[in-house]
Amino acid sequence: MTRIITLIAGALMGGVVGALAVARYGDSLPAFLPSAPEAHAEAAASPAEPKPGARKVRFYRNPMGLPDVSPVPKKDSMGMDYIPVYEDETQDAPGTVRVSLAKVQRAGVQTEAVTRRALVRPVRATGTVALHEARLAVVTARFGGFVEELHVALTGSEVRAGMPLMRVWIESPEILRKQADYLAALRGGRPADAVAAEGNLRLFGIPDAAIDQLRRTGDPVRSILLTAPARGTVMEKPAIVGMRFQPGDMLFKTADLSQLWVMVQVAERDLGALQVGQPARITLKAFPDTAFAGKVGFIYPDLDMATRTARVRIDLPNPDGRIRTGLYADVTIEASAGAAPVLAVPASAIIDSGRRKVAFIAKEDGVFEPRDLVLGARGDGLVEVRQGLSEGERIVVRGNFLIDAESNLRAALTTFDAPPGDKRPAEPSEKTGTEAGR
Repeated sequence: MTRIITLIAGALMGGVVGALAVARYGDSLPAFLPSAPEAHAEAAASPAEPKPGARKVRFYRNPMGLPDVSPVPKKDSMGMDYIPVYEDETQDAPGTVRVSLAKVQRAGVQTEAVTRRALVRPVRATGTVALHEARLAVVTARFGGFVEELHVALTGSEVRAGMPLMRVWIESPEILRKQADYLAALRGGRPADAVAAEGNLRLFGIPDAAIDQLRRTGDPVRSILLTAPARGTVMEKPAIVGMRFQPGDMLFKTADLSQLWVMVQVAERDLGALQVGQPARITLKAFPDTAFAGKVGFIYPDLDMATRTARVRIDLPNPDGRIRTGLYADVTIEASAGAAPVLAVPASAIIDSGRRKVAFIAKEDGVFEPRDLVLGARGDGLVEVRQGLSEGERIVVRGNFLIDAESNLRAALTTFDAPPGDKRPAEPSEKTGTEAGR
């Protein structure tokens, strides 16, 4: 109750003082007592002077990083306050941008030194497993005859060099005459003629065991053994007991499967990067969890005109014999992009706007300098830099989106700071980062 009485008394006292002032001065109040509207306008027109040592605001920038600035505080379309930019934050050298260390840490900005590296350009192709042509062998007869007996009767059997394959009956009269000539030379004591006759028998595929039998018994040989010429697996066996064969007919075909080929089709654009001896990684559909190592053995000189691809032969070891011919293969050839190491940077360090390729050089105290680059070959996540960087300089490889946004802002600030008669919008192509490509 006492408080209410006090408030009423104060209001009455103020009214009395006001009435006395009007009665004394009329409508003109003294200069030292301005009216309320005028006092409010004067306070708004003359802001308080900054305290000595306080940071001075130069302008306000868009909180979303857009190239939009304002000389006075304001809000964007979403109601967010513009961020003040102080004088000490804009005193960097022309063409550079400063980012506070706190922002750099929050954005996860990472830098890396520019070094020379050997670029490896992976060339991917598909193909199939095939037999090694140099490890094929065919058993034939150089005379006519009949198959008497098969010592290897099944396709897929493993054979060794010199292992008996079959016994054949000699039907050819010419072979019988050559045997007679050899026996006559032996009986007549003509060593030179005997040596010549023995050579003729070997030329017609008569084995040494049959020639020894001729020399020992003195009788013509009508049945002989044909042996395997090399170690391998029987791939084809046309020979059947009782069949008649002619000179040159294939009776057995063997292959050494410890070494195979992968025949791949490589696109025309990748041929320039391939060389004989380059390592290759082979993945087979039959063994998806295993990567086999091979190397480029030969690049064929012709090009398929329909598919615009070239054949490349990959040498593939198969010591355990589990790889089968005809399997489908995915091949990655580690092709070199150059003979010597080149100045290269990670591809993530490059900001490509379509017209410019830019990387940010990390200076001291959060200062970054955009640098235009001339790029070269690419490979394995790296890009060759032919012009624009020097070995040892540190570049931003991660978080460069933040530096890019700040750089675009600096382009807008340049327009904001231009003289009144020279305020013109910056050309889009002069922007440093990805804004130029939008």
